[in-house]
Amino acid sequence: QVQLVESGGGLVQAGGSLRLSCAASGGTFSSYSMAWFRQALGKERELVATITSGGSATYADSVKGRFTISRDNGKNTVLLQMDSLKPEDTAVYYCYAGWLSPSDGLREVWGQGTLVTVSS
Repeated sequence: QVQLVESGGGLVQAGGSLRLSCAASGGTFSSYSMAWFRQALGKERELVATITSGGSATYADSVKGRFTISRDNGKNTVLLQMDSLKPEDTAVYYCYAGWLSPSDGLREVWGQGTLVTVSS
């Protein structure tokens, strides 16, 4: 069973940086598409960044140029480097893994989330 565990959240001042980490276990990490989502209080969950199994990345317009997603298939880890943080980046950040199973179709797994708070 695939599990995702996030770490690295915390409190930071506006303009600062944080690096989130997501460790995967129990499956074939290198074949997964990975992503980071976030959900602010009272708002819907939104996509922040994605990275394919081949390493191609995409970003939400709101974080483009400030956040960088990367993956280390040898360590079964995906990272989200967040720079120039703004108060509006405050949210619970969730790690996501998706892959196609020959028998079950699309499979998706979520982490438990890590809180990022950016103070002004």
